[in-house]
Amino acid sequence: MSIKLLDLEPLAWPIERLDEAIETVAHRTGLIAQGEPLASERKLPEMARTWDETSLEAWIDSAAARLGIEAEPIASLFDETESMVARAAPAILRLPDYAPDAQPRFLVLLAGGRRPALLELDLKVRRIALASLRDALNMSLIAPWMEATNQLMDKAGIPETRRERACRVLLEEQFRSLHIRAGWMLRVSPGVSLRQQARLGRLGRPLLAFWVAYLIQEALTVFSWWFIGRGAFDGQGGMGILPFETAWLWAWALVLLTIIPFQLLVSWSQSQISIWSGALFKQRLLFGALKMKPDELRHEGIGQFLGRVMESEAVEMLAMEGGLLAIISIIQLGVSVWILSQGVAGWVQVATLVAWIALTLWVSVKAYHSGNNWTESFRSMTNTLVEGMVGHRTRLAQEDPRQWHTGEDQELAHYQDLSARFDQYSNYLMVLPGSWLVVGLAGMIPSILVAPGNMVRLAVSLGGVMLAYQAFKVIQMGVQSAIQLGITWQQVAPLFQAAARPGDAPKVWLPESSLPASTPPGEASGDERKPLLVAKNINFRYRDRGRLILQDCSLQIRPGENWLVEGPSGGGKTTLAAILAGLRQPESGVLLLHGYDWQTLGSTAWRRRVVIAPQFHENHIFTETFAFNLLMGRHWPPTARDLQEAKTICQELGLGDLLSRMPSGWQQMVGENGWQLSHGERSRVFIARALLQNADLVIMDESFGALDPENLSLALDCARRRAAALVVVAHP
Repeated sequence: MSIKLLDLEPLAWPIERLDEAIETVAHRTGLIAQGEPLASERKLPEMARTWDETSLEAWIDSAAARLGIEAEPIASLFDETESMVARAAPAILRLPDYAPDAQPRFLVLLAGGRRPALLELDLKVRRIALASLRDALNMSLIAPWMEATNQLMDKAGIPETRRERACRVLLEEQFRSLHIRAGWMLRVSPGVSLRQQARLGRLGRPLLAFWVAYLIQEALTVFSWWFIGRGAFDGQGGMGILPFETAWLWAWALVLLTIIPFQLLVSWSQSQISIWSGALFKQRLLFGALKMKPDELRHEGIGQFLGRVMESEAVEMLAMEGGLLAIISIIQLGVSVWILSQGVAGWVQVATLVAWIALTLWVSVKAYHSGNNWTESFRSMTNTLVEGMVGHRTRLAQEDPRQWHTGEDQELAHYQDLSARFDQYSNYLMVLPGSWLVVGLAGMIPSILVAPGNMVRLAVSLGGVMLAYQAFKVIQMGVQSAIQLGITWQQVAPLFQAAARPGDAPKVWLPESSLPASTPPGEASGDERKPLLVAKNINFRYRDRGRLILQDCSLQIRPGENWLVEGPSGGGKTTLAAILAGLRQPESGVLLLHGYDWQTLGSTAWRRRVVIAPQFHENHIFTETFAFNLLMGRHWPPTARDLQEAKTICQELGLGDLLSRMPSGWQQMVGENGWQLSHGERSRVFIARALLQNADLVIMDESFGALDPENLSLALDCARRRAAALVVVAHP
């Protein structure tokens, strides 16, 4: 192939200037304000000498977090690298290395498309061919095969003009299923303000287009009425060679045709706003879900979780529909007020319209409150139904059939009363537009009796009444959407608001080499026996002024040690495990990992080095591949080395037979909709998942309770052999 990696060498940034590259691309693309300094260390002398992949990724995450942005690792299949690069900007791309000891080099991608824009070392922008960038990122895979591929092309007699394309097809077929780790995509956090998201997403253009197009559409509509009015009420002769009425009719038709392009522009801009807003909303909810604390979700049932998911879809649809309808109705009402002020009844009809708007708002508030009460009752019944279905077998086996319907009649009667009240106010909303039409037309009668000959102003008033009637119809739909939005928002708001919570980025960046390496059990001695984790005088309570669950708890865990934590139910074993793993923060006391506290290391680094396998009912098998469920705590997609290590641990845990029975092997779908795992198999998957993260400390909270003696012995031996330090929580 004609593309060589050397072609991009002048654009490559060395690791010593990686901090400058991140800051510059963030400034150039508007992710951060101009002049905002980079808060993390600006130079990486230690990494430049002895860098490693984990330290590199940790530093990039830290540097991006301190700028208020995110660095998301990006990877793609070999044959999808081109499309990935075209959409990844802004990004820091990692060039493959020729030698194992070579220093990493990076490309700064400012813009994508067919000719991506790269930032040179002198801060100039250079456009290159997309194929060049694609081949540079794929070079680590294709370089060893280029000589053999060219020889094959020679033997096949492929001409030079077609050789590059033939090579590309052959290599894509060869490496189609392999993944390329290209670098890091830079973006703002989904938790930033909506205004900043709209600015970066260039939402201003479709919003401006929507407003301008709709205003012009309304103006042309009023103008078309003016043509009809002049033609109908002006009884004069002709215009040119056409009769007067025909000329005005043609003018009216021309105005109507002119409206069509603006209607299309309104529809296009509305679709753009909907697509962008929907993507932002889903992304923010997912981000907020990961920011929620475990205690905020632990008390909720599966029916409530299902309700949140269902309501999130409703909020997305209602927000767009109701918001745009509100804009349309406001414009129409404003135009109606101006038209009615020029009509036969003047400001009398304007005052009537204002009073009708106030009445509509009052009915809307009443409908909102009644709808809120109705929905709360509906959710309660739904939660009861879902939990009853999930626990159906338990109820059949253990609940007295005479108690199955206790309380259902009262709950249904209360629901029916709330439903009737909500329907009453909804009916009021439905009749308000028609009532306005009657009131508006009736308000014209006194003026007609006093001045019967003023037909032009009469027609103007009639047009204003009809336009206001149309606006009230839009308001009716918008209010109903707003009522449903306000009701459903209560379910989604906690997730949405959680996304804006401040992050817990570390105060200082610590390279992996500054922390002690994980030591296998039994190999640490002398100075290496320094404490791995220290807890001193830890106090914790779940609620303010509640009883202390942990009081003056102190311990030291050294590398290679195995701890057994026993105690009765409710004694605080799980709480202690969650505090050690960084899932909870103690009320007071000192908690150190390798001599650093939680605030210094940050949650990501802490949880990477202290891994917990929660209790069975709090752990989960995802509806995904078997490989994903095992390796979800490591880099994804997995390497061949990752899969080999996972296979070894599965064999040690007695899961080898399960893996061999799966038709699709590692790619077998498991979980609710896939291969069904037994209780004991799930427990061992959870154990393997924790061990595969290669942490300094592994905590297993009642992970062995579902295993028979033989598998328990296998799992415990594997955990003691694999974990650098182990804490097992169990009942006596």
